[in-house]
Amino acid sequence: MKKFLALFLALALCLSLMGAFAEAINPADIEDTITSADGTYEVAFVTDVGQLKDKSFNEGTWNGVKQYAYENNKTYKYYQPANGDQATDDDRYDAMKAAADAGAKVIVCAGFMQGTALEKAATEYPDVKFVFIDGWAYPELKNIVGIAFKEEHCGYFAGYAVVKDGFTKLGFAGGGGGTNPACMRYGYGFIQGANDAAKELGINVEIKFTWAYGATFSPSAELQTLMSGWYETGTEVVFSCGGSIFSSVVAAASAYDAYVIGVDVDQSYESDTVVTSALKGIGEGSYWAVGKVFDGTWDEIGGTAVSLGVTDNAVGLPVDTWSLEVFTVEEYEALMAKVASGEVVIDDQAAENDPNAKGPWSNVTVDYVQ
Repeated sequence: MKKFLALFLALALCLSLMGAFAEAINPADIEDTITSADGTYEVAFVTDVGQLKDKSFNEGTWNGVKQYAYENNKTYKYYQPANGDQATDDDRYDAMKAAADAGAKVIVCAGFMQGTALEKAATEYPDVKFVFIDGWAYPELKNIVGIAFKEEHCGYFAGYAVVKDGFTKLGFAGGGGGTNPACMRYGYGFIQGANDAAKELGINVEIKFTWAYGATFSPSAELQTLMSGWYETGTEVVFSCGGSIFSSVVAAASAYDAYVIGVDVDQSYESDTVVTSALKGIGEGSYWAVGKVFDGTWDEIGGTAVSLGVTDNAVGLPVDTWSLEVFTVEEYEALMAKVASGEVVIDDQAAENDPNAKGPWSNVTVDYVQ
């Protein structure tokens, strides 16, 4: 398993999907469950841990999968591995096998924990194509494509934006218990962005940072209690980075008239507490890759990995729905341009080595809460 170091594809292969996906039917209006006349389903989705309708990673990926299928008259079905947040590699493999045996031509698998099961399934079903969201390449297996994102970019934008908007007491609640690479990159980018904005403003910012109670990506009373304690003692906004833990953070924020930063998809529609969201194109990426199976161009991507960031228009903040009052769209666009040009460099390595993302930082004080 050669994690992530295969060929990185150019933007030309995927840029066209961004506009088409955004202008099409609202995925929320497409049924999640359909009945195939012959009992087969051409397009399949295997969920990550957590709920299908998590208003975040699973749901965002699924929206791209079912939207492509709906628009192109393909049958589709989702599969959730047995045993929920305790699912094993065997449970994930069984879900993939069920999809392949039900006639899937392409199976989209969400989350880095799918890797072992996916490699086994792809080997046993060489005629089925596999799309590995938040994954890596298997150069020897041409029926797999890995699609990942530079979460440190949108995490950076979120941290920078809220500090520029006047927030000085921040929080980060991460999913995966400090072992999920995507969440780690989000968190490390968030600290960097907050630090750079604070440095420009000549101020100091405090950040509470934790992986506690987020390991299963599920809401919990314990996490809500922890977040309530943060808000009660002055935290103004928390970056909720872990799927369904969002509901625990929002519940705490609502009780204290405080704020939340969403993740993966635009979560402003879910709560008035959401000031902005750190976005990555999971729906767009899955839509694009599934299309490659049916338009005859899969060979362009099979066996490779795609890593998408700001230069690919694949990460960012939702300027049409954010409720930031001081930080402007023009300032945001100027910052994006600096990142794209390399004038602003965002570290994408340190978080992989240290889930607590230690600095040193010039203008933030980070309190690591276990």
